[in-house]
Amino acid sequence: MPTFIGFTTQNQFKKFTLVDGELIKRDLLNAFNITQGQLPGRPSYGTTLWDFLFENQDQVTMAAILREVQRVAGGDPRVYLSDVNVYPQENGVLIELEVQFVPNTDSQLLSVFFNQQQRRATFV
Repeated sequence: MPTFIGFTTQNQFKKFTLVDGELIKRDLLNAFNITQGQLPGRPSYGTTLWDFLFENQDQVTMAAILREVQRVAGGDPRVYLSDVNVYPQENGVLIELEVQFVPNTDSQLLSVFFNQQQRRATFV
């Protein structure tokens, strides 16, 4: 029996229900796609990461991106972040997250590309 049950209409045609890991991944991606302060009633939800994409990709900016990813992932109690790697790309930033979904102990490597031109985060 699934622990977490939710739904999404993004990239879904008939089956809108998501469970467990797929639901957690979708929720995490939603948090990365929403600019912090845009969700009514939840001013701390979302990310400020989009502000860093247009800055010089130096060590200071990479450290700020790393802190922001840890803050966003830390906002979901179902996610335990084991490791984060940030790679500047030509049209954005690629972030590799090693996560564990609570209550499981299996870790997964998620690659999220933040596209600077489309202002959209997607799994790669």
